[in-house]
Amino acid sequence: MKLTVLGCSGSMPGPDSPASGYLLEAEGFRLVLDMGHGTFGALQRYVQPADVDAIVVTHLHADHCIDLTAYVVALRYGGDGFRCAGPDQRIPLIGPAGTHDRLAAAYDPLARKLGLNELFQFSTPVAGELGPFTVSYAPMNHPTPTHGIRVTHGGRSLVYSGDTGESAELVELAEGADVLLCEASVGADEVLVPDLHLSGRMAGEHAEKAGVERLIVTHVPPWLTRDEQVEQAASAFGGVIEAATPGGVFEI
Repeated sequence: MKLTVLGCSGSMPGPDSPASGYLLEAEGFRLVLDMGHGTFGALQRYVQPADVDAIVVTHLHADHCIDLTAYVVALRYGGDGFRCAGPDQRIPLIGPAGTHDRLAAAYDPLARKLGLNELFQFSTPVAGELGPFTVSYAPMNHPTPTHGIRVTHGGRSLVYSGDTGESAELVELAEGADVLLCEASVGADEVLVPDLHLSGRMAGEHAEKAGVERLIVTHVPPWLTRDEQVEQAASAFGGVIEAATPGGVFEI
């Protein structure tokens, strides 16, 4: 599997990165994980929007889903490579219950009349096969319904936390995974709000408990640095640690 970082800035886009978004590829299948602020522009560097095979949205906070509004414009009005070819070409869009209505409200209050179901095939997370991938989900510890996702292909596995506070479910989902792509939103000197986000150290603790091979720290807000979050994670995790960077590519 090849993971390309479209954006990795936490909670909002930063000066050098869009918000959360990732492109995962295997056997020609292109799976997008989250579509936060600015990620749709970055996506176009790697694939034509209409050629994406599926999108998974972990939750409906804007920094993880708002650029779906740009996707609507591209699929409805764009030229070759952008425009949706018809109902049989709808892109599967997997997200929490209410994803259709959230997108409709964000795009335009009248978007229901624009036929979002003609562009996307909406569904909620269900374990099973998604193209060449095997996927499973677990609820995360966040104020709005949020699902972490585990993607397996060719005996290799990636787990993406989405947003979460301390979570036994994340540890269970990530058990023995090759890579954990984990949020690290809270700095060492910041006040930790329970049940919201993880600090760098807590990301490392979850990786250590899960016994993963490699930890990729992500969702670092612009007022922190990736290096300091990696350093904090390393205080709790003995495996390989890297930081997600915009445009970064990871082979899994």
